Order: sequence, then structure tokens, then C-alpha cells
Amino acid sequence: MSRIKTILPDFLRNSGEGVRLLLVDDEKVYVETLANRLRKRGFTVSKASSGSEGIQLLRKNEYDVAVLDLKMEDMDGIEVLKIFRKMAPRLMVIMLTGHGSETAARQGIEFGAFDYLSKPCEFEELLEKIMNAHRKRQAACLPKG
Repeated sequence: MSRIKTILPDFLRNSGEGVRLLLVDDEKVYVETLANRLRKRGFTVSKASSGSEGIQLLRKNEYDVAVLDLKMEDMDGIEVLKIFRKMAPRLMVIMLTGHGSETAARQGIEFGAFDYLSKPCEFEELLEKIMNAHRKRQAACLPKG
């Protein structure tokens, strides 16, 4: 059994009200498959197939972590990230990049993304980044004493 499969149940049990994820990617089959895999493991997942749809969902709902594609047809992922940061400053955003766009992904970190991954990425690596992002969000939300 992998390390992630071992620690995931404890992570989800200790995540309070659960982990609310927003997936934004214009590759509909990819985002649908990813959403199904994450739901099977206990995450609450919303999916958007464009940057503008992701912004609309964020207006109506609160999310803990967003997984955002860098290159989409309607909007650049960096522009969507800037809007997300203004709308929900504590939202943790993981950028997904295609091959050869890691420079742009690092630019995303400069604009406040939590981390980035290259597509296609290993599912367990994505799970680990989501868990780390959620832990950072929870720590940021704790009252300072």
C-alpha cells in the first residue's frame, strides 16, 4: 500500500468539514476523470471547464483548494489566479502546466499560487499537494495566540 493511501483516511478524518476542491481545466475528459477519482477518495469536488466558469463557481461557493490549469481557451491561468487571489485570499491554488511551461508555473508562484505540477501528473503526487495545501490553509485560519 502506498504512503498516500495509508495517510489519506486520517487526513480526511482530521480535515474538519472535509476538503472542498475546485478543479478548473478546459480538458473536459481529464477534469471529469480527476473529479471522479477524487470524489471516490472522499473529497468534495466542483469542476469548471473554463476560467470564467471557475470564477463564477468561486463567487457562489467557498473552496479550500483549487487545481487550476495554466492554459485554457477563454482565459490564461495566471489571470484567473490573480482574480482568485482577490476573491478568496486564503484559497490555496495548485497550478497545472503542460510540458515546457514551467517558467509560467513559477510565475504563478510569484502571484500567490501554493505550488504547481506538470501535466500529466501522478495522481498520488497531486493528492499529496492537495493535502499539503489544505494543511497550510487550516494553519493560516487558526487564531494566532
